[in-house]
Amino acid sequence: MSAQSMKPGWKMVKFGDVVKNANLVERDLEAAGIERIVGLDHLDPENLHIRRWNSPENGTSFSRKFVPGQTLFGKRRAYQRKVAFAEFKGICSGDILTFEPKNKKALLPELLPFICQSDAFFDHALGTSAGSLSPRTSWKALKSFEFLLPPIEEQKRIAEILWVADGAVETEYDVIAHLDRLLQVRINRFSQYQVERGNEHRLEDCIHPKRPITYGILKPGLNFEGGIPVVKVRDYPEGVINTDNLLLTTPEIESEYKRSRLIPGDILISIRGTVGRVTEVPDELDGANITQDTARLSIKDGISHLYMRTILESNYIQRQIKARITGLAVQGINLGELRQIKIPIPEFEAQQQLASECQAIREAQSRVNRNIESLRNLMKSYFGNNVVCEITHV
Repeated sequence: MSAQSMKPGWKMVKFGDVVKNANLVERDLEAAGIERIVGLDHLDPENLHIRRWNSPENGTSFSRKFVPGQTLFGKRRAYQRKVAFAEFKGICSGDILTFEPKNKKALLPELLPFICQSDAFFDHALGTSAGSLSPRTSWKALKSFEFLLPPIEEQKRIAEILWVADGAVETEYDVIAHLDRLLQVRINRFSQYQVERGNEHRLEDCIHPKRPITYGILKPGLNFEGGIPVVKVRDYPEGVINTDNLLLTTPEIESEYKRSRLIPGDILISIRGTVGRVTEVPDELDGANITQDTARLSIKDGISHLYMRTILESNYIQRQIKARITGLAVQGINLGELRQIKIPIPEFEAQQQLASECQAIREAQSRVNRNIESLRNLMKSYFGNNVVCEITHV
């Protein structure tokens, strides 16, 4: 942005000119009255609030201290977008940088987390990260980030707007949590009623007799142009298969695993790594295949596909799955155990009724998630191009 296009009192600054990395050290936690230890895994992506921590009773090798009003930034794997505003004092991981304004009359502490949460700041952090397995940026690299800083009175107004937006996001999360509790209570009561009536069956009894439960290709090989699509667990992180970047294996490899070919309506469930993830095969993946980390369920006639997917995703079934997981380095559930999972199977009309009710709740959650995404975009894009000017006129 040129100097001519800036509003009066605004100026382009370097991050390191107005922000310092506090880098406080505290080793005697008891004497300092510190009761919370925060690791990088305790910071939630795109959430400014610290909701989880460890206790000093469990011991720690961390010594970096943070205090209320500082902004915490995860320098390792910056693409995870981990930023938090400290509301209490504690000790944090060395992979967390602790920022505060050099001069509170020049930069408002309450505005700093939104600067660090912006798209522009994360682009800079990613562009300055080094390392292949666990890339990290550094304070030295982040100091050179440039952004447009308004006068302190404008900062107060903008920070107030952004914190209101953040509060709205927190409220929306509460709505999603309430809807999820409603969903699980409905499914649990339904399941208990069906069990009491003797309408519970093993999963293998719900499968089409000509298409038994099976896992897929052990070694699908490298990507082969024009080959057969193969679905991996990471291809359906949110319950919908992302078909944009599926591995394409050779016809020769795929032909050895005809048993695990897919047809539209098949249900897939992850059985290794992230166990219990569920999705349904869309029309465009007719004839595709799966890897050994996923099991294919072809549901027999008389059972609603939507009902089966709904019940498999419920806490009622997920608890059964988790109880049967084995392994340390790589956790998984074998097909023998998966076949024994108990599924409540009522009359078809009752299946459709439950599936319809649960789908309505899921759709309500999706609408709330869209609201959250809009609010997040407002907050994290604040320092991009002309967005800051728009916010000041809200």
